[in-house]
Amino acid sequence: MGPQVTLLPDGRRLHLQHGPIDLVIEAWGDTAEVMAAYRQAAACFQSVLSDLVAELPLLRRGLDAGGTPPQAAGVVARRMIAACAPYRSVFITPMAAVAGAVADHVLQALLDGRDISKVYVNNGGDIAVFMGEGQQLDCGLVTDLAMPQLAGILHLTWDMRVGGVATSGAPSKGRGGRSFSLGIADTVTVLARDAAMADAAATIIANEVDLPDHAGIGRQPASLLDPDSDLGDRLVTVAVPPLAAAEIAAALAHGQAKAEELYRAGLIAGAILALQGEMRFCGTMLQPRLAA
Repeated sequence: MGPQVTLLPDGRRLHLQHGPIDLVIEAWGDTAEVMAAYRQAAACFQSVLSDLVAELPLLRRGLDAGGTPPQAAGVVARRMIAACAPYRSVFITPMAAVAGAVADHVLQALLDGRDISKVYVNNGGDIAVFMGEGQQLDCGLVTDLAMPQLAGILHLTWDMRVGGVATSGAPSKGRGGRSFSLGIADTVTVLARDAAMADAAATIIANEVDLPDHAGIGRQPASLLDPDSDLGDRLVTVAVPPLAAAEIAAALAHGQAKAEELYRAGLIAGAILALQGEMRFCGTMLQPRLAA
């Protein structure tokens, strides 16, 4: 099936779906402006998946640590490469930012020439956000991708200059999930200037939440779980046993140190790291209002 475009029953949200891409969009403003913006989003969405598929061989290759980032033809592909380029000293492919980059692309098309006060484009939990002056937006926080329940609320305001929120972690852990992680974080949620940057940074930080020498952590080659994975034969997390408090603290400390490094470099606006009921925070963003 080709791209599917549906206005959800509440009459306020737009649903765009094509293959693995699944977007829920909500915009605020005059009704005519919102509907025109939705039409623009739907029009730009028509070629997103086909354009990405055409460049998959390039996008699945690791970025060269010492070389110039590759040149891509598509707008979304270029966003992916730009978001991942700061991390090419370690292994990363542009696919680490694909969900965020798609959300950013659709958000930009939606806003073009339109008078919209605020909007979000949610691509499976990687979210592109726009807030005009004085606007605010609440974003749900999930702290375990394997058991996605609302753990709290992130209160975003226009003056935080946050344009993207993304979450990464180890959702497989023997219970399914569409992505893999080299680390053991339940979740790492990152705020950044746009969703592609947040997506790439969340991947990098989540990989650092780890206990590499722990014999009880189950790992398998990504290629065994998904022959098309851009991670190839690298070991990804499939099972994490209950950890001692000191082990949880050590794993989170590794990830928090990486998050602080990226924050100081201006690559992220903040991060929340979660592992087995414990959380760590990075950045000057407000801490979330946690669910009871």
